[in-house]
Amino acid sequence: MTASKSSLSALTLGAVGVVYGDIGTSVLYAFKEVFVSGHVPITTDNILGVLSLFFWTLTITVTLKYVVLIMRADNAGEGGLMALLALASQSVKDRPQLRRFLLLIGVFGVALFFGDGVITPAITVLSAVEGLEIITSAAKPYVVSISLVVLVVLFVVQRRGTGDIGKFFGPVMTVWFIAIAGSGVVQILRNPMVLKAMLPSHAFAFTTGHPALAFITLGAVFLCVTGAEALYADMGHFGKKPIRIAWFSLVMPALLLNYFGQGALVLANPGATENPFYLMTPGWVLIPMVALATAASVIASQALITGAFSAAKQTIQLGYLPRLSIRHTSIRDTGQVYLPAVNWVLLAGVIAAVTLFGSSSALAAAYGISVSLVMVITTMLTYYVARYKWGYPLPLSLGVTGFFVIVDLTFFASNSLKIMQGGWFPLVMALGLFVVMTTWKDGRRLLNQKLRADSIDLSSFLQAVFVTPPTRVEGTAVFLTAEPDTVPNAMLHNLKHNKVLHQNNLFVTVRNHEVPWVGMNKRLEVKALGHDCWQVIVNYGFKNDPDLPRALRQIRGRGGELDPMATSYFLSRDIVIPTIGSGMAQWRERLFAQMHHNATGAADFLRLPNNAVVELGSKIEI
Repeated sequence: MTASKSSLSALTLGAVGVVYGDIGTSVLYAFKEVFVSGHVPITTDNILGVLSLFFWTLTITVTLKYVVLIMRADNAGEGGLMALLALASQSVKDRPQLRRFLLLIGVFGVALFFGDGVITPAITVLSAVEGLEIITSAAKPYVVSISLVVLVVLFVVQRRGTGDIGKFFGPVMTVWFIAIAGSGVVQILRNPMVLKAMLPSHAFAFTTGHPALAFITLGAVFLCVTGAEALYADMGHFGKKPIRIAWFSLVMPALLLNYFGQGALVLANPGATENPFYLMTPGWVLIPMVALATAASVIASQALITGAFSAAKQTIQLGYLPRLSIRHTSIRDTGQVYLPAVNWVLLAGVIAAVTLFGSSSALAAAYGISVSLVMVITTMLTYYVARYKWGYPLPLSLGVTGFFVIVDLTFFASNSLKIMQGGWFPLVMALGLFVVMTTWKDGRRLLNQKLRADSIDLSSFLQAVFVTPPTRVEGTAVFLTAEPDTVPNAMLHNLKHNKVLHQNNLFVTVRNHEVPWVGMNKRLEVKALGHDCWQVIVNYGFKNDPDLPRALRQIRGRGGELDPMATSYFLSRDIVIPTIGSGMAQWRERLFAQMHHNATGAADFLRLPNNAVVELGSKIEI
């Protein structure tokens, strides 16, 4: 029992550090953005109305939607948009057109998530470093430069992993939440009337009294829930219970106390809207608070970068991105991965965002639109899970998710007003990535169709070969093939040029499934073909780490033998030739051919030993 309590405490502390970094640093800029434009007059009723909107937005969107509803939609214990997409597509697998539609909007949601991975580090680090302007106005010209240095260092150290410093995330973020709660309490005690904002009547009065102004304001209010997706995305790492305990016991109270404290300060001093978070901090702790805020923003950015690596790996496994180099940064935690290509693309985007926008206020216009659209997509996918996976009645499914869709669409509509002011930035990034992802998926489909059309039946071919068998040599040959029951091109080339056949031959197809994990007991499907030949299907979930030699060890005792020192892996290195015809548009075929050429080799991706791989090339027209 004691060990269980200790484990729960450790997971809860870990959740505070990883899950709540993004939403926890929103206090740096969310409340400020409501008033910084000058559109909202600073009156008691308006401040109470805005605080009431903050309170009920956190309650409805985070507590009711994510903590109560969406965290129930786990895919074998895993959460996140990719897991939800796989769950929703499985729920409607008997409706192919609907399934294709859900996959498209889900993939676009994943593309938006990567755009969020650019905006979040930029806005959080910028807003933290801007605290230097409160200490001394002389720091203003250097805010962008200092932010860029912090961000570049953050991305450069990614290749080392977060195993050593990750254990400090929880304690640092716990101190952060206690600090922001404390600074809020001081201001609330000076002006306790702000607590009346918990009554929904104040939000109602503000929205009905100034409907156009309230609609515009919602775009800034929404910033208080950016990062809420992490509650669901990190569910597989920490579990539902620790995430919920952390939210109700520490994170939500700290956020509300700080927002209400900022409101109390602005009531007493309207000029504090310039930067209410730092201006309510006593001068003697301002420098430590800036340092703590910078540390919290780095942790928030780190959590999202790590999430982007994991999402990219899952997207590759599901076949929507080409193979990329994946490095494991921890020998204990297989979930800690580093993708160099993703890291440098994110850094380039972050540098572009910081230099292009130059301040957290300018970036705030770009921030909300991608997150709000992801939330709309998440709620839509949840409806199909509730209706077709859980079997809930139509009125109940529509009623619950319909309410949240209306809330999400309202926030999205408000954020859409800021497209020209910066909202275009994450949308352009997401659209570009969406084109890349769908082009790769469609290109792979066309390539596999071409391979099937030109393929030779494996069983018939082997029967013909063994009528007058070639010379057999010692050892095992592993031939990788995209389609089972077909002759791999690598085998045809080997017989043509080397005129030999190994003593043991494995024809291996790797399959990735729309489930997070496939256990070792279901890893292999083995079928004997005779003459010491076997067809092997290797199954992986989208969170499994492919390791083909390790998987093939299980063939011992099932008819085949695998001596690592006498095993050769034969791969076909296909060169794609775009042609004019009925495939994709010409520019998409060229894009696919280029991605196919630059993709990480199957040998590296499947962790094959370098000294045992033979690659034989061929050209394929699509």
